[in-house]
Amino acid sequence: MSDSTPTALTNDGRGAGYRVLARKYRPKDFTDLMVGQEPMVKTLTNAFETGRIAQAYMLTGVRGVGKTTTARILARALNYQTADVDKPSIDLKILGEHCQAIMEGRHVDVIEMDAASHTGIDDIREIIEQVRYRPVSARYKVYIIDEVHMLSTQAFNGLLKTLEEPPEHVKFIFATTEIRKVPITVLSRCQRFDLRRISAADLVGLFATISAKEGITVDPEALAMIARAAEGSARDGLSLLDQAIAHGGGVVEAAQVRGMLGLADRARVVDLFEHIVRGDVAAALGEFGGQYEAGANPTMVLTDLADFTHLVTRLKYIPAAVNDLSLSEVERLRGAEFAETIAVTALSRIWQMLLKGIPEAENSARPAGAAEMVLIRLAHAAHLPSPEDAARRLAELSGGETATRPASGGAPSGGAVAMQGGQRTSAVAQALSSPAPRPAETVPMARLHAVPDSPPQMAIAPQPQSQPLQAPVPKVAIHTLEDIADLCSKNRDPKLRALLRGYVRLVKLEPGRLEINLPVDAPKTVAGDLQRRLEEWTEIRWMVVLSREPGAPTLTETENTTREARLVDARLDPDVAAILSRFPGSKVIDVRIRAGETDVEEAVVAAVAESSDGDILPGDDVEF
Repeated sequence: MSDSTPTALTNDGRGAGYRVLARKYRPKDFTDLMVGQEPMVKTLTNAFETGRIAQAYMLTGVRGVGKTTTARILARALNYQTADVDKPSIDLKILGEHCQAIMEGRHVDVIEMDAASHTGIDDIREIIEQVRYRPVSARYKVYIIDEVHMLSTQAFNGLLKTLEEPPEHVKFIFATTEIRKVPITVLSRCQRFDLRRISAADLVGLFATISAKEGITVDPEALAMIARAAEGSARDGLSLLDQAIAHGGGVVEAAQVRGMLGLADRARVVDLFEHIVRGDVAAALGEFGGQYEAGANPTMVLTDLADFTHLVTRLKYIPAAVNDLSLSEVERLRGAEFAETIAVTALSRIWQMLLKGIPEAENSARPAGAAEMVLIRLAHAAHLPSPEDAARRLAELSGGETATRPASGGAPSGGAVAMQGGQRTSAVAQALSSPAPRPAETVPMARLHAVPDSPPQMAIAPQPQSQPLQAPVPKVAIHTLEDIADLCSKNRDPKLRALLRGYVRLVKLEPGRLEINLPVDAPKTVAGDLQRRLEEWTEIRWMVVLSREPGAPTLTETENTTREARLVDARLDPDVAAILSRFPGSKVIDVRIRAGETDVEEAVVAAVAESSDGDILPGDDVEF
C-alpha cells in the first residue's frame, strides 16, 4: 500500500480535513494491487509488455476488493506518459503527466459513469456519440462504467456494436459485483478478470502496515478479529479499523474490538465448544450466560461456534492450516487438540445443528432463549451414538439373541430383543444410549443387507431364526379420510368430524402415521385432537405430522366438486333441458343417485320421469 507522506497522489489530511483510511491508502499502482490479486496483475503485465491490449475489460468481485481502484490504475497505465516514456506501461513508480488527474477522477479523457444512476439507452447514446472524437490530451479515451449490471437491456444492446469495434483511441473498463446479470453478449467482447477475496492473513498484514504508518498501537488479536469480520474486503476492513481507532481513542485492543463488533471472546467460545462436546448442559448454559452478560450477541456466539467447528474439522484434514495468521493462539492450540480427539461424524452433526439453529436465533423474538435451546440440543446430541455405532450395537444384540434362543424356535430368552405394539424394549434403549465399546478387535462385524419393499415389518437380527418385529395392528382399519370421518360419527364427535371435513388435506396415510396439510385459518388444535382421538379409538400409537405439501382436497371440497359435476351433467341432458325450457325460471338445484344405480344419466332421466306429471309451475325449483 502507498504510505501517507504528502505527495502528488496522497493527502495527509492536515488543513484539509480527515480522510478515511480506505481513501488515504487506496492503491496507486500495480505494486499495491499485488495484495491478493497476483493473477490479474501478472496477466496485465504480460499484455502490456507484448502490446496485446484489449479494447474492453470486465472486472468482477465482491465489494471492497478494488474493482474501481483497479479500473483507475488501468486507465493510468494506458495513458502513462513521462519525459522518458510515451507508451502504455505497468511501471508507474514515477508520476506521469496524466496520473494525478486520473487517480483523482477529474481527467477529461477518463470518463467515469455510475450505471446505477445512468441505466437508460439515452446515457449509452451519449457515449456512442462521443467515442467518434479523439481524446483531448491523453493517449486513449477511457470509459469506466461502475456497477455495469444495472444497465437496462436496451442500454446493453445499444452498446454492443461500439463495444465490439470501438475506435482505436477508445477503451472500456467495466466493474460489477453481479457478473451473472451481465449479458453473455457483453462478456464475450471483454477480457474478464475475477478479483479474488483477500485472505485474512493478507488483511492482517495490510492492517498492521497501515497501523504502523499511522502510529497506532494495535493488538494482533484485534487485527485478526477485524480481518475475519471484513470477509475478504479490504475496504470493509479499513472502515472497521477506522472505527476501532476512534472507539479506542487511538489504541486498538482486542477487548474493545470485541465489544464493538458484538463478538464473544475466542477463548470463551472454545470453552463453550468443549462443554458441548462433553455433553455438559449446565456448564454450556453457564458459559453462554456469562458471554451474554458481557455484551456478546447470541447470534454471533452461535456463528463463532460454527466457525470454530469448521476450523476443527478443517484441521483434521489440513494440519498446516494452524499457521493461519488470523487465528488466535487459543484457536491454534486447542483447535489442534480437538481435531485429534473428536470424530468427523460428531463435528458434522454439530455443524448441521448450528446451521439450523442460527436462523432460529436470528428470527426469534427472544434470541438469547433461542440460542440456549440450540445449545441444549447440541449438548444432548453429544451423548447419542453415531449411526455406525448404533447399527453395530444392534448387530451385537441380535447376535447374542440368536445364540441364546432355543434351536426349536421358541420364545426368546430374557436377553432377546424384540419390538411389538410400537414399543421398544429396555435392552435396545439401553444399547442406543450407552457409550460404544472401544476395543475394535472384540466387536462383531456388522453386515448390511438390502431390504426389499414389503409391508411394515422389521427383524432385529439378520438370521432367519430371529423374532420379526410386527407392525402395530389397529383395532379399526383406516385407509382414507372418510374412514376417520366415519369414526368421528360412530364415536359421537361431530366437532372433530366437521373440522376434519372442512380443513384437513391428506398427504399420506399409513398405519400409525398420518401426514396432513392445514390451511392458515385452520384451528391450531386440529392435529393434536386428531392424534389423541385416533389413539383412543384404534388403541395404537399415532403420529399426526403437519406437511408443507399441498395434499389432496378436503372432503368438503371433494363433495362440492362432485356435486357441481353432477349438476353440469344434468343440465346437459336433453330431457332435463326440455323440462327447464318448458317451465321458465326453473333450475336444477340437486342431483340424487338412486341406490343401485351407477349411471348418472339414467338416474337423472328417472328423476325427470317422476317429476313430469304436470304439477310443476313456472318459476318453481325442480329437484333432481
